[in-house]
Amino acid sequence: MSADVPPNQTLYVNNLYEKLTKDELRKSLYAVFGQFGKVLDVVCLKTYRMRGQAWVVFSDVVSATNALHAMQRFPFFDKPMRITYATSKSDAAAKADGTFQGTDKKARSKRNTVARDALLQKGKERKTGPGHAASAGGVSASQNTAAGTSGPNKILFVQSLPETATVQMIQMLFSQFPGFQEVRMVEARPGIAFVEYEADGQATAAMKGLQDFKITPQNAISISYAKA
Repeated sequence: MSADVPPNQTLYVNNLYEKLTKDELRKSLYAVFGQFGKVLDVVCLKTYRMRGQAWVVFSDVVSATNALHAMQRFPFFDKPMRITYATSKSDAAAKADGTFQGTDKKARSKRNTVARDALLQKGKERKTGPGHAASAGGVSASQNTAAGTSGPNKILFVQSLPETATVQMIQMLFSQFPGFQEVRMVEARPGIAFVEYEADGQATAAMKGLQDFKITPQNAISISYAKA
């Protein structure tokens, strides 16, 4: 961390996994950093020059500082994140403290981005109807019979996930434990997932390590063994 950059509420994060879409990257970073406090914004660009980088804006400096120390070199999709304080104030931070001075051009750009994202989301929803089969990384609703069991199992049943959780987001958390195999989600039931390891003991270690982990300030995940 550069000594001449004073602590502030915006973190600059680089050395990020580059194969995620912009939306997947933002959601994953919200999930990772949201446990430390209120995240006002996550800014990431997918241009060639800016890929692998992001800015995470907290509502206060204390939360940003705690996140910086706790997540420094955290293995984000097997790449250790590098985190420093940002050298300039973000728009989100400026809006929060009343110092923001926007331009009509920026406002138009933001409105256009929001409108574009809304159209893309509608397109995705039209493609995925109620009878749509689960895609890669998913399981059918009929498989949603998992519950806690008394004995160890190499498959974990994860509950209390935010509805916006993605396979990539959950994979990022559980893949830091040895033996990780895959994540399967139930398309018809947001908020739950199955995580499989090579062996029972590896699944147990992951369950102990991530039990009650706050993936967001409102969502402490609950983990049990899946039914055989």
